[in-house]
Amino acid sequence: MDFKAYLENPQLLHEGTEPNRSYVIPYFAHRPESIQTRLDSDRVTPLSGDWDFHFYESIQGLEENALLEETEFVTMPVPSVWQTHGYDAHQYTNVRYPIPYDPPFVPDKNPCALYVKRLNLHKVSGMVYHLNFEGVDSAFFVWVNGAYAGFSGVPHSTSEFDITGHLLENGNEIRVLVVKWSSGTYAEDQDKFRMSGIFRDVYLLERPRARVRDFTVRTKLAGGKAHIEVDLDTTAPVNVEYTLKDGGSVVASGKAVENKIGFVLDAPKLWNAETPNLYDLTLETEMEKLSTAVGVREVSIENRVVKLNGKPIKFRGANRHDSSPVNGFAVTYDEMLRDLSLMKQHNINAVRTSHYPNSPYFYELCDQLGLYVIDESDIEMHGVVNCFGEYNESDFALLAEDPMYEKTVLDRVQRCVIRDKNRPCVLIWSMGNESGYGQNFIKAAKWVKENEPTRLLHYEGGTNGIGDPKGNQDIDLYSRMYPQLDFIREYCENPQNDKPLILCEYIHAMGNGPGDAEDYQELIDKYENFCGGFVWEWCDHAIYM
Repeated sequence: MDFKAYLENPQLLHEGTEPNRSYVIPYFAHRPESIQTRLDSDRVTPLSGDWDFHFYESIQGLEENALLEETEFVTMPVPSVWQTHGYDAHQYTNVRYPIPYDPPFVPDKNPCALYVKRLNLHKVSGMVYHLNFEGVDSAFFVWVNGAYAGFSGVPHSTSEFDITGHLLENGNEIRVLVVKWSSGTYAEDQDKFRMSGIFRDVYLLERPRARVRDFTVRTKLAGGKAHIEVDLDTTAPVNVEYTLKDGGSVVASGKAVENKIGFVLDAPKLWNAETPNLYDLTLETEMEKLSTAVGVREVSIENRVVKLNGKPIKFRGANRHDSSPVNGFAVTYDEMLRDLSLMKQHNINAVRTSHYPNSPYFYELCDQLGLYVIDESDIEMHGVVNCFGEYNESDFALLAEDPMYEKTVLDRVQRCVIRDKNRPCVLIWSMGNESGYGQNFIKAAKWVKENEPTRLLHYEGGTNGIGDPKGNQDIDLYSRMYPQLDFIREYCENPQNDKPLILCEYIHAMGNGPGDAEDYQELIDKYENFCGGFVWEWCDHAIYM
């Protein structure tokens, strides 16, 4: 196998992966008790835990055959990143790329690691088996029982492989080669430590061939009632029954008709940050059940004012990286819960997932606790401004305009939106961060508005980078970073500025800071068309070493 042909080809982002779908864990007889125990489902074989591990200083010269042979292994926990276990080196960089700028090429000395997991499995006739990775940085190859199963290269999204044809009744072996740098590295220039490995959960799903492959839940308010619509995407004709519960009480039930479900709640309990009311929706076929929380809410803009359920809201937000001094960005459930609980205790009501989608259970915690989310795609191309030496903002659009990276931008935006489209907490989609503005983002914005228009769309580069405060009309908010107070007053008082103002980053709180917090808050409270801001940022990134 020519690994470089995969790693340096932005047109080949995935191979052998299933189409994108909303995140849900199926079950049949045994439903997991909570988000934390979601992998206890009777349709899940958890694969997180100890894996065999072998580190290579470089992929250069590495042959596929060598990866399928026995070698010397140590034990590596999954999820984790290998830098926190003594392999490779920690690297922190903000604007500059961590590798020389030469897209789509990466250094020949490209660290990688082989992970091996063995399992026994009782295969059930008529079922399919999907191998799921919720997060691997940066790109990875998969073999099952010696047979190549696929490739994927987007760190912060789920990659799902159908490995049914490769599995044996006993003695199965999964081998995963994780590579540090790929063509996607040029879209992963987020302000953070660079870390590598299988950093989120891995598991096997057992699913019937005829199933609900994907579904989309939408809620709309009218006349004090809630209209609930569910669109189903099935792999074959299948009968689907639905049940909506409020606590233990059934409030709606029935059967899907032509893969559509629709019903009305006469006196709905609405979802917001102060009263995060959730209903429980179950979709049931003969062989499987899917359950998801439903929050009845509707976000809109009226007369330049952002509203939730018809009432103006203000975002008292923080940016948050996945960051743990012990685990790096392989953050645990308990660490996420601690972060979000502290936010609620300190009157923070919103989170921007800077600058990539978080773990799926992060959003379910936000649903439950009541936090508004700007859900950001796994894109930052900030390093283009340094590619010719000194910082030059005129270079910001180099990759945003480059057709070579159109597929990368579209794929990462789509994967974010499709995975998280059923989460009530997500009020705003963000196409990424500090990547300039060009045709690739214009096309991505158009796709979002055509496919998932029920949320607002944010992209700071689309309203700031071209010198026009109106910007792309598919982008709903005028987003700025660290503007002066006078600018805010001038913008909000000018009736020609038709987009609500939002500060996706402000009152910088790394090192000495933050500053002027009270002055900014006075303006947020004063102007109806100033919907709030997100402090940079939630916590220090430092790693115990």
